[in-house]
Parts: sequence; C-alpha cells; structure tokens
Amino acid sequence: YFEEWNDPLVAGIAWVGELIERAGGEDIFADLRSCGKALDRVVKPEDVLAARPQIILGSWCGKPFLPDEVAARPEWRNLPAIQHDEIYEIRGADILQPGFRLVFGYKKIIDILSNSAQAD
Repeated sequence: YFEEWNDPLVAGIAWVGELIERAGGEDIFADLRSCGKALDRVVKPEDVLAARPQIILGSWCGKPFLPDEVAARPEWRNLPAIQHDEIYEIRGADILQPGFRLVFGYKKIIDILSNSAQAD
C-alpha cells in the first residue's frame, strides 16, 4: 500500500503503482491508476483493512510521512504491515513527481521489498 496523503487517505498514484509492480510487489489500489486527481483516489480505512497490506510505503505531499502515526491508527493494529513494522517513507522528491528522480524512489522500493521480513 502506498499512501500519498493521510487525511483523507489518498492512494493509487499511477507511476508509483507501476514501480511497485516492477519491483515485484502488488499495487492493492491499481484500479485507481486511471484517476488523475488525488480526490478521485481517496480510499477508506476499511479498504486498506480489507486489502491487508504486508508493507506500507508513504510519502505525504508537502509534509513528512510519519510511520508512527500510521502505526498508531487503532483500527489498523492487526494489519500485517503494522504487526511486522513494515512501514517506510520514500522521499517526496524521489517518488511524487514523474521525472529522473523516480530512479531513486524505484531503488528504495526494490530495497524495501527485497529486505522485507515477510518476503517469500
């Protein structure tokens, strides 16, 4: 699960989902890729709960991503990503804008997925 914003929850940014899949992961909100506007990619906490992500990646546009804040969401305490402390920040400059810096974001995703405690 990639979280672009925390209130409301925004996911499904097209190029990030593609990078996750190229790195061997699964974009749990791939169906939102065709939605260009962030407001069209709002997800409910229940949607994330139902998807049960093993890893949470985040980059909140314009402010620091806070893994501890994500982990403290009471309704999310049973998510595999929370239980296994698999919550990671990717710098906004490396992931939120299409361009050459996506190479750095992609490398970070590869590293996270490769080193995940839940990797098969």
